[in-house]
Amino acid sequence: MRILHTRIRVRDLERSVAFYRDVLGLEESGRSDSPMGNKLAYLRDTASGYEIELCFQPHNRPFEFPEDIFHIAFEVSDLTATGDELQKRGIPFTDGPHVSANGSALAFIDDPDGYEIELLQRARP
Repeated sequence: MRILHTRIRVRDLERSVAFYRDVLGLEESGRSDSPMGNKLAYLRDTASGYEIELCFQPHNRPFEFPEDIFHIAFEVSDLTATGDELQKRGIPFTDGPHVSANGSALAFIDDPDGYEIELLQRARP
């Protein structure tokens, strides 16, 4: 058994696809409509094969979700350089950067719907 994907609801499918593709470097791997009428887009991390399924539900009312209930972590090679690039795109760190007890550095940004994205630079040996 292996994990394949995680679904997250989004308010604007195209805006979220652009964020995960253009900002975080995922590759769009497909689209479909669910039997319930949801619009789905899949974005894949080419290194691991893991996918995020973005789900737009056109017939449901706008949604709210509790803060700090969910996040997706991305490994970066240089947190400072990544932060500089994000800042140029108008995407600030919402928390951090912090250095953990093991020497890893981490910070958070938000996706277009407010989901937290953790950026982790592993400690160097």
